[in-house]
Amino acid sequence: MPADNAVRVLVQGITGREGSFWTERMKQYGTPIVAGVTPGKGGRAVHGVPVYDSVEAAWNGHAPDTSVLFVPPPAVKQAALDAIGCGLRRLVMLAEHVPVHDVMEVLAEARERGVEVIGPNCPGIVVPGRYSVGIMPAWARNMFQPGTVGVVSRSGSLGALVCLDMVRAGFGESAFIGIGGDPIVGTTFRDALQQFEADPGTQAVVMLGEVGGTMEEDAAAFIPEMSKPVVAFIAGTSAPEGKRMGHAGAIVAGTRGSARSKIDALRAEGAHVADVPSQVSVLLSRLLGE
Repeated sequence: MPADNAVRVLVQGITGREGSFWTERMKQYGTPIVAGVTPGKGGRAVHGVPVYDSVEAAWNGHAPDTSVLFVPPPAVKQAALDAIGCGLRRLVMLAEHVPVHDVMEVLAEARERGVEVIGPNCPGIVVPGRYSVGIMPAWARNMFQPGTVGVVSRSGSLGALVCLDMVRAGFGESAFIGIGGDPIVGTTFRDALQQFEADPGTQAVVMLGEVGGTMEEDAAAFIPEMSKPVVAFIAGTSAPEGKRMGHAGAIVAGTRGSARSKIDALRAEGAHVADVPSQVSVLLSRLLGE
């Protein structure tokens, strides 16, 4: 993802309040939004973007490669399958509370067709100075600046906080990927680490995790294969077992999935783990000599 030269973005649900609002913001940032889809509202335009009744019609007219879904949870499965079926190569699924079985069906179809899925329950992606797809404030220059540090986070708010601190410390981002906080998501931490490792514009990676699931522990196993340093922070060191903490996936069940288990696994494989979010920039300064 960070090495992409260009994107052509489709907005599904473009005529809704959130779809319209963020379409305008993404366009203002320079994101090439080529079409929008809302069934029954084709023929309109939203902020200069033509609206179609179906993904197929939008695809035939504009050949988008990336779709961002501003649709309610019950409609996500069909909207995603429509986009996958028309040949789009990347989906950004923003909605929270998408039924787990729907997510599993979408991800199975995406894997079969080689489609990248980010989310659900995610803030999207930002490539500073180039484009944004989702609901992160890419225009905030105190938060996003072109640079060489890749950032991947389950939480949009934690990601925003760390990016703000990084820019204050003089760092910029090669890309920000918000993978989402649900128990099952398309792009995992390991996937993101592999993408940043392959990206020539990334010198270091910041990984922002939290309690629940084993994605961070699974990603730790890839770190010894990397040529780039990884700085991590894991939120939820005081989270009680069995209690959901914020995200649907942020629940500790047994030893694996706890903040301590993730921190131990990351440190054992060579990651530099911050004790608090503000320490991320300090560790980056030491590692990159800035």
